[in-house]
Amino acid sequence: MSGPWAPDFFWREAQRLGYVARSAFKLLQMQKQFKLIGAGASVLDLGCAPGAWLQVACRSLGPLEKGGTVVGIDLKKVHIPSYHCDSRVKTICADVMNLRKDQARTFSPQGMGFSVILSDMCPIVSGITTKDAALSCELGKRALSLAIGNSSCKNNSEFLDSFEDDTSENGVLRRGGNVVIKLLESKDTEAFAKFCKQRFRNVSWLRPKATRSSSKEIYLICQGLR
Repeated sequence: MSGPWAPDFFWREAQRLGYVARSAFKLLQMQKQFKLIGAGASVLDLGCAPGAWLQVACRSLGPLEKGGTVVGIDLKKVHIPSYHCDSRVKTICADVMNLRKDQARTFSPQGMGFSVILSDMCPIVSGITTKDAALSCELGKRALSLAIGNSSCKNNSEFLDSFEDDTSENGVLRRGGNVVIKLLESKDTEAFAKFCKQRFRNVSWLRPKATRSSSKEIYLICQGLR
């Protein structure tokens, strides 16, 4: 088998190590470089299917006695992988685009919000570059809106205006928390970085090694919500 979706090193390694998808290695690289998920963290995984990031996030929490939680949300029902996951992982079938911030907050421990939000959401790719990039931006904005809420968007708030559709001002990301958002590269992606640099202590771009050469995806990594 050949072509852009042929099995490769990362696919084979995922099979060997018990990960449900090669995308696990993208988050593993982020975790190694940026240490996004600490022991006992509370993690919200948006667009969690098929579950590889749930596996990596759970492993990153440390031993079971350290506590922590991983909540995955996806349009489709996602079965929690039996390997690399434990009782700290749960999944919810819901549409992130219609999810209110107060609803999302109830999924967190004691309703106090999450310390890490991961968004590996991606549109169904049409092959039309501009259309796919625009849809990717919409998903990225939604993830940011859920994370930081209205109260963090008073300046240049037009960036997220179309997503401020509920009255809850506070996002579900705790102060000091981290966000990872997948985007498809376009002329608009730099607007994300500019917006986030005003709200996080550190903002970086990463194209993980496990990203296929044909893919336009890139990850925005935001650390330390102000």
